[in-house]
Amino acid sequence: MYRDTIAAISTPLGEGGIGIVRLSGADALSIARATFPGKFSDRQLIYGHVVDPQTGERVDEVLVSYMAAPHTYTREDVVEINCHGGPLPLQRILQLALRHGARLAQPGEFTLRAFLNGRIDLAQAESVLDVVRARTEASLRMAVQGLDGRLSSAIRELREPLLSALAYLTARIDFPEDEILSQDVAQPLNKALRALRDLIATADAGMVYRFGVKTAIVGRPNVGKSSLLNRLLREDRSIVTPVPGTTRDTIEEVANLGGVPFVLVDTAGIIRSKDLVESLGVERSRRAVEQADLVLVMIDVSQPITDADRDIVALTANKATLVVANKCDLPQQANPGELGREAVYTSALSGDGLRHLEEKMVELALGGKIVVSDAPMVNNPRHKDALERAAESLDQAARDLDAGVPDDFVTIHLTASLNALGEITGETVQEDLLETIFANFCIGK
Repeated sequence: MYRDTIAAISTPLGEGGIGIVRLSGADALSIARATFPGKFSDRQLIYGHVVDPQTGERVDEVLVSYMAAPHTYTREDVVEINCHGGPLPLQRILQLALRHGARLAQPGEFTLRAFLNGRIDLAQAESVLDVVRARTEASLRMAVQGLDGRLSSAIRELREPLLSALAYLTARIDFPEDEILSQDVAQPLNKALRALRDLIATADAGMVYRFGVKTAIVGRPNVGKSSLLNRLLREDRSIVTPVPGTTRDTIEEVANLGGVPFVLVDTAGIIRSKDLVESLGVERSRRAVEQADLVLVMIDVSQPITDADRDIVALTANKATLVVANKCDLPQQANPGELGREAVYTSALSGDGLRHLEEKMVELALGGKIVVSDAPMVNNPRHKDALERAAESLDQAARDLDAGVPDDFVTIHLTASLNALGEITGETVQEDLLETIFANFCIGK
């Protein structure tokens, strides 16, 4: 299957200045020559027209680049046809490539071939998708570090002493009669275990940067929820009027606060209502609270605390929550301390207190941890799971070694730890896992 020549549109669908059809495989150049009568040179951009050989019709004016293996993204011959970025020319050129022997690429197949051909490891391949989906400068920087192999290097450094220890213990098992030079195994195992735990400790913050923090903004009608959303986004995304109940559905947008992507959900005011539309909006607000990682409960401090405010806070019993004491620019009649949650005073109208609120949100999201930008960081649930299994097996191996358990049992746990680490970079990965990982990619990547 992976010896076929594949083709796909590698730019987003829709109208744009430029669109790219990419081919990869042994027949990429011959397929391109069938529809493009120009003279190809390695790593040069050639101007001309794609022509349908059956009709002689010019399909589009293009620039074509040919890159010879192995110095390409996939380590195969690659051709990229740069045409006008409309759906019709892209589809016509793709269909011509398929007609002349190419196969439509599967999701992520170009990157999968880069992995299978040894240009990148599996952790780097997954970082490609992180680069594409990055929503803040910080998450992009972290994704590029993964693509550069920062995590992969850390994993390799962990594996080397474990492989050495495993080789030594295996030799003692296989050649009990021979004199084998004594080697300290406990020290490298314990050192690797500490390094593993340090790496695992970065995972919670890393995944915040990668996936963002789903944040529900809830409260009674007309307390300033939509105004706060607009302030955090630095744009007028949500309609704001003095009329209570303007927002009747949830509105979701992403805000970059301190490098952390917050997925903000502006909700309908939570009230008891016989109006069908309002009732549906309130139910969606309750679901938004259930699904949120962080909840901002807004109250109007220019009015006394109400039973409705208390009921809304009660919905957040098991959630990370901040009370946003809004309208602090008006005479205060409420004591937010009555609600038993940390409160931040703001004015969504003037912007007072907004910076402090953003700082508190980032602090809650990252658990007070400061991210060291140059250190490898785990931002993938699959990697975290593999590291935790590796640490568990390694801890058992170290304890068995300390207790004088026979080497056979120590090597079992040591091998399990190495296999778990190999799942991250791809040395011990199964084919069904590869299919799952690359199914999340777009077809042209």
